[in-house]
Amino acid sequence: MPRRKRLRKVVAPPGFKGYKPYGNSQKNKPFVELLYEEYEAIKLADYDLLNHLEASRLMGVSRPTFARIYESARRKLANALVETREIRSVFGNARLEGTWYICRECHARFTMPDLKRDQVCPLCRSLQIEIIKT
Repeated sequence: MPRRKRLRKVVAPPGFKGYKPYGNSQKNKPFVELLYEEYEAIKLADYDLLNHLEASRLMGVSRPTFARIYESARRKLANALVETREIRSVFGNARLEGTWYICRECHARFTMPDLKRDQVCPLCRSLQIEIIKT
């Protein structure tokens, strides 16, 4: 029986629901699911320019596990670019740092300071928000 996967720490969810290739004439191609932890690995290694050891510590995983997550993310992104597929962000096996909310109207993900009493979506001002359970 395999071991349970530990949740990977993600500081913030991706700021997008997905990306679609522009000018693609072929429809009905399956989309590529980019997991939150894969997004976080790409962000830490390529955007924040951290080495694998530093990034793995931030995510709360071992360095080899980080390398596997990062490699999986790179392969998925390459597949989506070469085969002109849509990329969608999916929760996956992650835990979000702090308390995060999702708007039921516009599906935005956000956090808010504890001092703020009115819980409304900062994008569409909707009151239909709920806590993302991790």
